[in-house]
Amino acid sequence: MRLIDSHCHLNYPGLVERQAEALDSARARGVAGFLNIATRQSEWGDILATAERHGDVWASVGVHPHEADAHPDLGAAALVEGSHHAKVVAIGECGLDYHYDNSARPAQRERFEAHIEAARATGLPLIVHTRDAEQDTAEILGAATGKGGVSGVLHCFTGSLEFARKALDFGFYVSMSGIVTFKNARDLQDTARQIPLDRLLVETDSPFLAPVPHRGRPCEPAFVADTAAFLAELRGEEPGELAEATTGNFFRLFGRAAEKRAE
Repeated sequence: MRLIDSHCHLNYPGLVERQAEALDSARARGVAGFLNIATRQSEWGDILATAERHGDVWASVGVHPHEADAHPDLGAAALVEGSHHAKVVAIGECGLDYHYDNSARPAQRERFEAHIEAARATGLPLIVHTRDAEQDTAEILGAATGKGGVSGVLHCFTGSLEFARKALDFGFYVSMSGIVTFKNARDLQDTARQIPLDRLLVETDSPFLAPVPHRGRPCEPAFVADTAAFLAELRGEEPGELAEATTGNFFRLFGRAAEKRAE
């Protein structure tokens, strides 16, 4: 059985100190690939260096909505330039977070639009973070996908079933993290049952959001196996079937990763 952790932060405190050990632990549990995610421009170099050291690690370039105010001059051109590295397979994470509002909403929307422009220019998929911003996210993505040339995933999905259906209509994938295993996540579990298998991804968002039975510990990529096992039982699917499907979905969405795997 082979899985992909489609969203992790290997260069964050809690993982970076034991990065090689954490990757080996995940590989021992059948995790065959890792997408290491950028959240601010200053960390792109370290994230790319990690991907260069490991053949099964890929990278993204992007700016989290929390960081929008700190990147007032970041436009599509900088993202496109950063994406030229061979191990960069995605643009993001980007999007809108109205829960914390750590950056002004107009700045969040401007940075989000810059990421969309870069995704269209490069042909790379978007990794979208959205929290308490379903209406604006749907409007922006609906307009973007209506023009064509934009694909992506809603990562660490915690939204409504209606929003998930809109994302699917846009051609996007939906990714489930360890949150889906939480006892109070009944609505999310109901949504997870209804995501088509060919549009589902799994992730850890490590070092955050460790799934059951690891609650209270720093999350790590190995724990994607626990989330995948929970989802398979929840959805009435064989674990191997879900693993095979989500891995295939990953390489279908992140085509540059598939190209590098084939080389």
